[in-house]
Amino acid sequence: MSQHLTEPVTTDSLPRTQKRTLTVLTVSQVLSGVGLSAGVTVGALLFQDMLGSTALAGLPSGLLTAGTAIAAVGVGRLSQSRGRRPGLAGGYLAGAAGSAGIIAGAVLQNPVLMVVALLLYGAGAAANLQARYAGADLAAPARRARAVSTVLVATTLGGVAGATLAAPTGVLAAALGLPPLTGLFLVSGVAYALAAVVLLGWLRPDPFLLARTLPPDGQASGTIQDTSDGPGVPQGILVMVLAQITMIAIMTMTPIHLLGHGHGTGAAGLVIALHVGAMFLPSPLSGLLVDRYGRREIAVAAGITLAAAAVLAAAAPGDSVVLLALALILLGLGWNLGMVSGTAIITDAAPVATRAKTQGMADVGVAIGGAAGGMSSGFVVVGIGYPALALLGAVLALAVIPAVGWRARRRRENGAPGRRAQ
Repeated sequence: MSQHLTEPVTTDSLPRTQKRTLTVLTVSQVLSGVGLSAGVTVGALLFQDMLGSTALAGLPSGLLTAGTAIAAVGVGRLSQSRGRRPGLAGGYLAGAAGSAGIIAGAVLQNPVLMVVALLLYGAGAAANLQARYAGADLAAPARRARAVSTVLVATTLGGVAGATLAAPTGVLAAALGLPPLTGLFLVSGVAYALAAVVLLGWLRPDPFLLARTLPPDGQASGTIQDTSDGPGVPQGILVMVLAQITMIAIMTMTPIHLLGHGHGTGAAGLVIALHVGAMFLPSPLSGLLVDRYGRREIAVAAGITLAAAAVLAAAAPGDSVVLLALALILLGLGWNLGMVSGTAIITDAAPVATRAKTQGMADVGVAIGGAAGGMSSGFVVVGIGYPALALLGAVLALAVIPAVGWRARRRRENGAPGRRAQ
């Protein structure tokens, strides 16, 4: 560990180290955001084109999130033992390899290769999501949610740019003799590899290894936190899992829904770009709200927002790009509130000695939930339609309220102090 800590860390130098950490993570997140959006935007369309089945169109999303679940264990354990730098970079390199495999599978029209590559590609998403924990490693407890949100918002630029590149990268792929829908995966593979290079070269000192040498959270000044809250970890996981299932299921089938009503890939790409932007762009506001008003209170707000988005998606006419785009914007916002609040709940509750491993296992639960939502979404749409799928998502989203709402009420009834010490 000493090789990563070339200078003694003092109270005065820690804020500078945290600022540098957030800067490096921001650059890597912009790059990895391109990779994250590729599977979302064209994965379902690529599989539908290969297999000629709408029922199986949700399979790529499910495979990606299943791969994310598998990789989350490895990224979390590697981060726990060796630090965030090798853990996150390893996930991005695996994602780049998966991108190459997806392209090869499409060229060879080999569904088996495609399935394996999609699972591997999910490692990039695992690293992208776990980077938010790295942003909070050196943050004071009262600023953890805002640190998480800084990393999440950095994904916006790459994610939105990636989603809107579906058409031009298709032209590039065709010029190279590749199937047009593989163009985004070609770009995302390069982006994931560059994100790994950034982390390996500049994420020094390693924030998690450094955090293990610092005083416990309870010695931090200026805040009062409920870090002893036993149910914190499972509650935080539940918030994120419900948000992920709702978001993945509806998002996965929206491009298929749009194409089924006569819209092209450009319209689908625009709607997904707006959705990805809403998933990450509001992060600074979400972080501020979570730190100021409470983790569980904002988790409840996330459930309500997700439910409203789902109801709007169900009610929107299939030929209305505007209403479906608005529904997916709300869907992204609700997901963001759920992820920031859930992450803060878990980080508060998990001791630093096992924090990275716990966070990795939490993301396993999130990814498994997303896999279930993605894989089942196509069958649900074929069986009972897109509006019914969206309404089922609304029911799941509202389950957040009884899951965490009782805890928030009990804190108010007991006169719990605010997040900041007076």
